[in-house]
Amino acid sequence: MVWELYDRLIEGIPEDWKAEEIVRGSAFAYVKSGGGIGVAGLINYDFVSPMFAKNMEGAPLREVAECVKSWNFYEASIGLAAINAYYNNLEVARKAGVAIGDSMHVEDRIYDPFIMSQNEIRGKKVTVLGHFPFIETLFAPVCDMRIIAGELPMEGDYPPSAAEYLLPESDFVYIGSGCFVEKTLPRYLELSKNAQKITIVGPSTTLAPVLFEYGADDLSGYVIKDSDRAMRMIRGAETGKLFATGQKVAFKTTSDLPSV
Repeated sequence: MVWELYDRLIEGIPEDWKAEEIVRGSAFAYVKSGGGIGVAGLINYDFVSPMFAKNMEGAPLREVAECVKSWNFYEASIGLAAINAYYNNLEVARKAGVAIGDSMHVEDRIYDPFIMSQNEIRGKKVTVLGHFPFIETLFAPVCDMRIIAGELPMEGDYPPSAAEYLLPESDFVYIGSGCFVEKTLPRYLELSKNAQKITIVGPSTTLAPVLFEYGADDLSGYVIKDSDRAMRMIRGAETGKLFATGQKVAFKTTSDLPSV
């Protein structure tokens, strides 16, 4: 089934969770539910697209999560934020097995997939879908790295159509979390099935164990610990970096991370 992965994510959300607040900022969207919020990055275009034809605040979280299937990517971002409002909720994520520290500032290096995999990718074919800070510095000197263009292609990038050719021959694959919204994630996972390791990475990554069943080995995402501050930042009521409001996490099929 084309929508199977998305349907299973949505069906995993309890029926009694509600979307208490829905906000789309300039870079992120958030949905408030279950005592916390879920966030999703926005895919930027040169136009502003209309969204819901009705007010969905107060609606079942599952109903808002269905918007992830929309081909209006702004609306789909709200759907992903609704999905993350459940799976990336602190209590839900901890019960699923995600290692989350109690303090606000936990050392990100032990959860950064690019820093932690420098040795294992050495001499390997590595494909990265999307651009990430310092990726050229960390990976390019030690492996055969190819970057497939995200929203803003840079010199040396491969076009999205190259995924059909590059992913099946890759040893390691890093998929940017924007692929949830673009609906390319199921295909990228299928194309990468022969890779030694597949990592989904980015603040929008859903920390759902069901993704392991579709080939993901590492879910490198983010959990919000200070929801109030994060909401103010997304609304534009406070300046600062959203990443200061929570913790980077790594959810692996077999975890070898140190405890925190």
